[in-house]
Amino acid sequence: MFKATPNPPETDPSSPHAGLDPQKLDEAAKRAIDHYLDPKPQPKKKQPSSQLFSVAESADTETLLANLSETLASANAMLGDLTFDLEGSRRHFALGVQQMIELSELLANRALDIVDPR
Repeated sequence: MFKATPNPPETDPSSPHAGLDPQKLDEAAKRAIDHYLDPKPQPKKKQPSSQLFSVAESADTETLLANLSETLASANAMLGDLTFDLEGSRRHFALGVQQMIELSELLANRALDIVDPR
């Protein structure tokens, strides 16, 4: 059976964008695509923080490790002095903490040697 197909509907031959600047249309399309597909990073908003101290983001690894090592050495010395004033289980507890500080200091010094061999 033969079925006649209708002709396409009559349309206005002029484009709906006729009279508009094609360059401006291209720029608008690019901005829209960039907005959704290539978003620019938003600047970080400063939020109030309860953090009192912070580490400078520009500090290099060697500086951070050197300061860590010195801080651990100071904590080790302070706890070492404190253990002489303690007795019994409190003294054993303080010596255990001192040993953990010493081990941490060894790890920090080893990491510092890897970063900056002397």
